[in-house]
Amino acid sequence: MTTLYIRYPARAATEGGAGTAPACQFALAGDGGNVMQQGASALGNLADMVAGARRVVLLLAAADVTLLHVAVPPLSHARLKAALPALVEDQILGDPDDCVLALAPLTSTQDGSTRTVAVVQRAWLEVLLKTLVAQGAQAITALPAQLCLPLPPGGAAAALAPTDAGLELTLRKGQQDGMGLTVAPQPEAALQMLRALAGDAPLTLYLPAALLPQYQALAADVPGLTLETEHWAHWLSAAKSAAPDLAAGLGATGAQSRAWQRWRWPLRLALLAVLVNVAGLNIEWLRMRREAKEMRESMTQIFRAAYPRESVILDPAAQMRRNIAAAQAGSGQVAPDEFTFIAAAFGEALAATGKRDVVASMEYRERSLVVKLKPNTADAATLQQLQAALQQRGLALAETAAGVWQIRGGKA
Repeated sequence: MTTLYIRYPARAATEGGAGTAPACQFALAGDGGNVMQQGASALGNLADMVAGARRVVLLLAAADVTLLHVAVPPLSHARLKAALPALVEDQILGDPDDCVLALAPLTSTQDGSTRTVAVVQRAWLEVLLKTLVAQGAQAITALPAQLCLPLPPGGAAAALAPTDAGLELTLRKGQQDGMGLTVAPQPEAALQMLRALAGDAPLTLYLPAALLPQYQALAADVPGLTLETEHWAHWLSAAKSAAPDLAAGLGATGAQSRAWQRWRWPLRLALLAVLVNVAGLNIEWLRMRREAKEMRESMTQIFRAAYPRESVILDPAAQMRRNIAAAQAGSGQVAPDEFTFIAAAFGEALAATGKRDVVASMEYRERSLVVKLKPNTADAATLQQLQAALQQRGLALAETAAGVWQIRGGKA
């Protein structure tokens, strides 16, 4: 799993270009923070890397993100987020609704009465995130670049990068304190400005390796300034704990929208499959209902033809069985589930086995004959003989308990 880090240049550099897309510094890092690939390219040319990375971290230029320290009332986190536009209205130019406001987490040095709020133009950030979403980004995080510089204990950190519009300066003075601006391409003036903005704190300036020799000669005249070669490892280590996430302020415009788009077609296909199956089940139910209706009408017609005097027909099959049984009984025929038939068949079968004095009692209930045997008078062989003999007469014999036989009629 990989994470793609992209340092997007300041808007001053992109708007002052000659109509070409600005180059973005990027680094593809593994889970352990190791840099697997790095370089510079336009954002539109990173589609393959964006789609292949598990997460995209967009480092927004410090000149485009303002960090405000706002006095806040004692409110819950949800209510405080809702009150942010009113709290920062006096400190920003324009309408707060045109900006993305992200509340930084409370640090150990803050008592809760003052919080840090990151502010960025909404329309500009939406364009960047929609570009990444269109390229297949799986998850997007947007962080202020000034908070992604490693902060030395008791000091300040800065970064300097040349752009088409001049020199892009990034300064971090505290855990949630930083700023950025774009100045004219005058190295000596840029160093003096960074020194003044950092105050009396020792300042560490990160520079591209190509600029280091030039600035080393100028840094000798700037007190408390240390120069170091810029590496992606510096940005990656600080970005892991940086906050707040400005992409979260856009809601569905960020990674949530992308996640929905990934599942849009699978969900549509699943819904279509459900509809097809529901339609098929309803069609089959209607067919079976029609067949059942036709079968009942046919049975009713047959019953009416056989018994034209019957006026009430509720269950043709059951009424037909009762009428046939009554007719057989009236003609002297014995039904196979009557006591007389079962008892006579059992007596004949038992006589064939040669064991007559084995029955202790007989009871007829629920159209079956229950026979209780005398102790130790019948064995398994006798039971098998009786079962075979009764089966030929259409009866079934089962041993329901020790010494208890049950004989039912009407079974093959």
